[in-house]
Amino acid sequence: MDEFILRALVAAVLLAAMLGPLGTFVVWRRMSYFGDTIAHSALLGVALSLLSDEVVPMLLAILGVAVVIALLLTKAVRDSRFPADTVLGLLAHSTLALGVLLVAFSRSIRVDINAYLFGDILGVSWGDIGVLAGLALLVLLLLWRAWRALLMATIEPSIAAVEGVNVARVELLFTLMLAAVIAVAIKLTGVLLITALLIMPAAAARYLSRTPEQMAIRASIIGMLSCGLGLFSSLQFDAPTGPMMVVCASALFVVCGVARRRA
Repeated sequence: MDEFILRALVAAVLLAAMLGPLGTFVVWRRMSYFGDTIAHSALLGVALSLLSDEVVPMLLAILGVAVVIALLLTKAVRDSRFPADTVLGLLAHSTLALGVLLVAFSRSIRVDINAYLFGDILGVSWGDIGVLAGLALLVLLLLWRAWRALLMATIEPSIAAVEGVNVARVELLFTLMLAAVIAVAIKLTGVLLITALLIMPAAAARYLSRTPEQMAIRASIIGMLSCGLGLFSSLQFDAPTGPMMVVCASALFVVCGVARRRA
């Protein structure tokens, strides 16, 4: 196995390990547009970093914008007079368009937007994997510690509050974790594909699970299978890796659905 394939495979496994349980909560909370909006806003972080001649590191700029947008979304969805999907759509497309325009209007910047829209997991370095591994360890540890509180706040926030759970703090923690993972994953899967890998494995795992814990673990496993199959299929058929991973995740979703019906 060539080293660049090994690096891509390790990065995909680490990413799927985080996206599985996070995607589980996204599906339960019906927050797919929420994750999509944060992913779209990441391109604005890319543009701001490039405009500063990367004085602001790319990862830091993306993470900063993602966190700010996530916090704004949390407040806007609660307080806005518009429906939540309308607010999410406005912010998603506005930040994506603004990021593209900032890059286009700056004549000093020469960058391939497609690399950020669709990702380049084959170009990941061991340094990137180190950052991803550290984030995966932190996210999984936080999820393990806050699992019961997150679950209660998801099922019934009012009962969770009565039981002593600080619902606002738990939701903020989940939002920040989601923003951080999406910010780091942009380089691997791109702005347009990260939400698919966040939702599809969790949706597929829902067919095969009877408990929340089963769904989270199986979502991670399905995500790893999707990324692995997509990686080797893209090499076999000389196709873009990110879209191939999403196609494999879609196929596994269909397979899980058919298996559930027959069972």
